[in-house]
Amino acid sequence: MTRRRVGGIGFPPTRAHSAPTSQRTPPMPGRSSLAATASSGATSAAFLTVKDAADYLGLSPHTLYVWRHRRQGPPSFRMGPRGRVMYRLEALDAWVREQEQADSRSNPALNPLNTPLQERSSRFLNA
Repeated sequence: MTRRRVGGIGFPPTRAHSAPTSQRTPPMPGRSSLAATASSGATSAAFLTVKDAADYLGLSPHTLYVWRHRRQGPPSFRMGPRGRVMYRLEALDAWVREQEQADSRSNPALNPLNTPLQERSSRFLNA
């Protein structure tokens, strides 16, 4: 068994790292069991931890921590006496919809190919 080094400490590889890449499938956003639980009205899935939110979005937890530090990404807050970082499921869904609308490939209004051509001014034509 090979050990990978993290911060100077050797840890045995996790199951995800030891499996061949052909056998691993990336998580599908919106296909999580958390989404099914939350849509059925369970309050326990209304708030997601960083790990659960990362799984739901198909990202790494580290990415969410970096985005939180930079004040980017989906809105989060601290909850409880330990101050655990949490995400609301509705806020994650709303944030994903905002990202879709901000992308010109999924929003035809932002696609530069859909804008009418502009006429050049005569100042540039005679030069």
